[in-house]
Amino acid sequence: MNNAIFKFAKPINEPVKAYAPGSAEKASLKNTLKQLASEEWDIPLIIDGKEVRTGNTGKVVMPHDHKHVLATYHKAGEKEVQMAIDAALKAHRQWSELPWVERASVMMRIAELISTKYRSLVNASVMLGQSKNPMQAEIDAPCELIDFLRFSAFYAGQVYEDQPYSDLGLINRLEYRALEGFVFSLTPFNFTSIAGNLNLAPAMMGNVAVWKPSTTAIHSNYLLMKIFKEAGLPDGVVNFIPGQGSVIGKVVTASRDLAGFHFTGSTGTFNTLWRQIGDNLGHYKSYPKIVGETGGKNFIFAHSTAPAADIATAIVRGAFEYQGQKCSAASRAYIPSSLWKEVKERIAGMLKEIKMGDVQDFTNFVNAVIDEASFDNIMGYIQYAQQAPDAEVLFGGKGDKSAGYYIEPTVILTTNPDFKTMKEEIFGPVITLYIYEDDKYEETLDICDRTSPYGLTGSIFATDRYAIDTAFNKLRYAAGNFYINDKPTGAVIAQQPFGGSRASGTNDKAGGPLNLIRWTNPRTIKETLVAPTHFTYPFLGEK
Repeated sequence: MNNAIFKFAKPINEPVKAYAPGSAEKASLKNTLKQLASEEWDIPLIIDGKEVRTGNTGKVVMPHDHKHVLATYHKAGEKEVQMAIDAALKAHRQWSELPWVERASVMMRIAELISTKYRSLVNASVMLGQSKNPMQAEIDAPCELIDFLRFSAFYAGQVYEDQPYSDLGLINRLEYRALEGFVFSLTPFNFTSIAGNLNLAPAMMGNVAVWKPSTTAIHSNYLLMKIFKEAGLPDGVVNFIPGQGSVIGKVVTASRDLAGFHFTGSTGTFNTLWRQIGDNLGHYKSYPKIVGETGGKNFIFAHSTAPAADIATAIVRGAFEYQGQKCSAASRAYIPSSLWKEVKERIAGMLKEIKMGDVQDFTNFVNAVIDEASFDNIMGYIQYAQQAPDAEVLFGGKGDKSAGYYIEPTVILTTNPDFKTMKEEIFGPVITLYIYEDDKYEETLDICDRTSPYGLTGSIFATDRYAIDTAFNKLRYAAGNFYINDKPTGAVIAQQPFGGSRASGTNDKAGGPLNLIRWTNPRTIKETLVAPTHFTYPFLGEK
């Protein structure tokens, strides 16, 4: 038996490759893109490590070229969902009892495989299947997922090391058990790293998972499953079941052994699943742990002392990187009237430089939105603004879905701080601006705080430190990730733990120890070294 007390050293964040002209990584990625675009995969379910094909299939297409089929995938029915649950429960005992360092070693191997052997392939899959440019793909699928895995191993050691105080004559311990049952992971299309982490963070702590991937991210998610297998993740620890959410959710939430629900996606979907779990509370073996990161209506708030160039750049990058399809994307901004003219000119200048098109052309900053339903939803908001008396579309506003789901970066100006696009999540390349009078700074901060039901990310731009402090306090609950003089996107694992509250989720900070603790079921153990031999206490000896 290995009785070493081992600690993983604190890692550093995975370096982000730049894919500059002439670089080896750019040549490698270009070649991999060509190869992958020429293939058509057959994607099965993976249950207990085995491939399962149901014959009920769907297609995976490129969002930027939706006639190009990347894969055919098989959909799970109720029978396959139950098979996945059974496989997870079968794997639970051995995996949960495996020493935590052994589990962490699997996570570290997955990270290393993605960092080296599979980096180009993972990037290419994300680019083609989810329409990300090389930088957006790089910071997601290799870098953030690698960071999730390496830091989880480090943070798990911290969690397990945290033990209670023992008084004289006693030994007190905490055992961080896995949850009793399985975790249901329902993952989003926009970040492959999050899809991986929603399964592997619970697995790091000894749990087993039933994974329903987003239909529009199946290509890269299936690739991850293959990498998990190669890294030595035992069969049944994670079970991959693409399919219809309502079918899968019905079986999962009815299972007595549902122990946890790990989610990133829309607020509406999260609320629906939470209600279904609530309706079954009396049926479960234990209360399921519910952890979710949902929507956002993230703001940029500028003070009159802020540099116009900084504000304009934050708006363009924050709102239009990955077509605004980030939970943290900037989607509303408050600009003082004294800065508006220069901010507007700078935004206009940058938008003239931006190119939009296929991900395989690395000069394109903007690519396609994820699918037709998303395209139609986003264009509906733009058309609403075009027809509204209290708003106008300043820049962009056009969309074309004939070949790919392309929507121009769009800037809306409104005179109504409660305008629809200031309040509702759009999840596309659209930002709405409200211009306020400089002397109404604090009043407008209050408007910003109460306008949206969400509380995910937000930023303040100012050089006046008193103005920053005022915003910091007034917007205390408006954002779980608050940025000073930066865009409200781009949180890095271990640097800016990510999550929000209000309608934005349970704020359990993915990638850190707070999230890992949620996937434990602690047991307190007290050992008395010499037990008492009689019931009496000193106070009973009164004369």
